[in-house]
Amino acid sequence: MESLAPHETSTSRWKLLGGLVLVAAGFAAYANSFSVPFLLDDTVSLVENPSLRHLWPLSDVLSPPEDTGVGGRPLANLSFALNYAAGGIAVRGYHLVNLGIHLLAALVLFGLLRRILAERTLAHLVPEDIRAPLALVVALGWLLHPLQTEAVTYLSQRTESLMGLCYLLTLYALIRLAETPSSRWFAVAVIACACGMATKEVMVTAPLMAFLFDRTFVAGSFRAAWRLRRWLYLGLASTWIILVFHLSGITHRGVTYETVTWWRYALIECGALLHYLRLAVWPSPLIFDYGPELPATVSDLIGPAVVIGALIALVAVALWRRPMVGFVGAWFFLLLAPTSSFIPIAGQPMAEHRMYLPLAALIAAVAFAAGARWGRNALLALAALAALGSFLTHQRNADYQTAASLWRDTLAKRPNNSRAHAALGEVLLRQNELPAAIAELNTALTLDSNDAKAHNNLATVLQDTGHVDEAIAHYRASTRLEPNVASTHYNLGNALLGLGRTAEAIIALARAVALAPTLAVAHGGLGNALVAAGRAPEAVAHYQEALRLDPNLAPVHFAFANLLAGANRFADAIPHYEATLLAYPDSPDVHFNLGTMLALTGHTSDAISHYETTLRLKPDFAAARENLAKLRALDPSATKP
Repeated sequence: MESLAPHETSTSRWKLLGGLVLVAAGFAAYANSFSVPFLLDDTVSLVENPSLRHLWPLSDVLSPPEDTGVGGRPLANLSFALNYAAGGIAVRGYHLVNLGIHLLAALVLFGLLRRILAERTLAHLVPEDIRAPLALVVALGWLLHPLQTEAVTYLSQRTESLMGLCYLLTLYALIRLAETPSSRWFAVAVIACACGMATKEVMVTAPLMAFLFDRTFVAGSFRAAWRLRRWLYLGLASTWIILVFHLSGITHRGVTYETVTWWRYALIECGALLHYLRLAVWPSPLIFDYGPELPATVSDLIGPAVVIGALIALVAVALWRRPMVGFVGAWFFLLLAPTSSFIPIAGQPMAEHRMYLPLAALIAAVAFAAGARWGRNALLALAALAALGSFLTHQRNADYQTAASLWRDTLAKRPNNSRAHAALGEVLLRQNELPAAIAELNTALTLDSNDAKAHNNLATVLQDTGHVDEAIAHYRASTRLEPNVASTHYNLGNALLGLGRTAEAIIALARAVALAPTLAVAHGGLGNALVAAGRAPEAVAHYQEALRLDPNLAPVHFAFANLLAGANRFADAIPHYEATLLAYPDSPDVHFNLGTMLALTGHTSDAISHYETTLRLKPDFAAARENLAKLRALDPSATKP
């Protein structure tokens, strides 16, 4: 067997060492993130996403509903569906996959940087003996930077990290193709780019950045890059078709603010870009959700716009005169252009996960400059910064441990964030801390009266605390703001039914059924309203459909059983009362009703048993005592000694 040359041996050792270091460091930094609960968009993207519940037919998984947050992003949805198939909605599995994607991206970045440093454009700047360790500390710095926590720990943002992995893999395949032309690396580049297009829209910039990358670090000129690899760029550009296809049915992503013009939003994003640059250098404070609020006056926006305009002009000049410097600037601005330019993104003018990929070039530029100037001394400083990043990332993940702690941290840094107040109110509602929930939701609506979800949640609390008229007003406000949310119409219908406003309840519940025909509780609620309106025959079909969709809905079993009993269908009512007992074994009313049905159908001994249980649970239940006495008189043999 032929032995490796010294350089090849060194390279192999660095590959192995670098991989081990990156994986170990990543797990250490994110060790406390695996129990972080579902947050914010995770509810619609993961917990309530119906397309995750099965893997076949695959067409369903690759066509997630538009309102799930992963509409038009089939590869991301497939990854979530695989998670669900493996472990349901247990969060640990999702976090392990998120971290695994981040680690793979760091490994690809490490390989990409090693090869960039070996190219002739940089080889003369950085001593050969520090190229591999320099690439490693850059990958470490990027992997462990606390600004990355949102893209890794917030599960829904797998779309960002998975797209980032595809992006980096496209460039890695490109540089490998340049080194050793082969159909394999051509295929890897195009497939990676296609996968990115099926993951998140930011991938739209990849074919352009790949061409610029080739010109800057490999071919030396646009003409040479096109001459040598034009078929690759045509292949990469063809993947835009995938993005267009998957977005063709999406209508709400990137919905603009009604009161914000494109030019004003562009000015707003200039401030966001400067903020991102500051966080790259000094990652504090990190804020999970910046909220929907925007700067009030144009004068607040002029300064950042002037600075960003000057930076873009410098990047344009550098692209021709100092290509490597220009590439770093182009990487930053082009990658952020789809989310941080002139296209308003509803409710989210700023988000830290958008820096996932842009951060790589910024760290690499600083590290390469330091390595060229100070050599090995730079490695120590960069390694120390990476270690500091690991510590800060671990600390930041501690803020994510509960939804309440994360939203309180957000509000401490962004007290006027209406969405954070609404989210904290929802968390407190789930924890049954009703007065605190009411306070947070009222604050949210004071800051933003157009928050439909906050109206719905506040209505839920008010209904639970007996303020039903106020609850109905908030339910109606929610349905006006978002008229196509079936659950809100269902809640409104139930509240109206509780006040005896049956005709209005039927309208609301029928709307819920029309919007979500598979929402079992809506069918059950509509059945209840129809019974209350004296339209029992119509209610039968809705009770049956509710139980077909969810056979475990005990309240529907009980209501349906009562309807059947009232129609003298005693035998038909019995299995529904029995199903109700599975959920409420200590309910005296269910035992009494079941006992009555059994008595009327000749099952005297069983009826006596249920009446006795009724009296054990509720000794003063007069009707049960009277019926029990009658049965014992009719059948003395059934009387217990």
